[in-house]
Amino acid sequence: MSNLQELLAQQSALIKQAAELEKQVAEARRAERANVIAQIKTLLAENGLTVADLGVKAGGKTGGSSAAGQKVAPKYRNAATGETWTGRGLKPKWIQAAIAAGKTLEDFAI
Repeated sequence: MSNLQELLAQQSALIKQAAELEKQVAEARRAERANVIAQIKTLLAENGLTVADLGVKAGGKTGGSSAAGQKVAPKYRNAATGETWTGRGLKPKWIQAAIAAGKTLEDFAI
């Protein structure tokens, strides 16, 4: 059976080896990424395409893949004032007042 000093030395060597392997993995990832980027650039140039043609937004998201931040078409319109509401969130005051006056949402549907 090994004594404590030997085990601590082995642990230290393994930690050092793990750190070196992590560096190697990070370098391999950087090299692979650079290779993929070069391939993509070549394909874009060969086919006369731009990044905009891919429909990719910052962060690698494709257009339409996320509803966050997208505008929604209005579903209701006040014919008297032209105000609109998408039907999301709290009801605007003009809708609340109209409903209190006896109208329905369907009266304002676009």
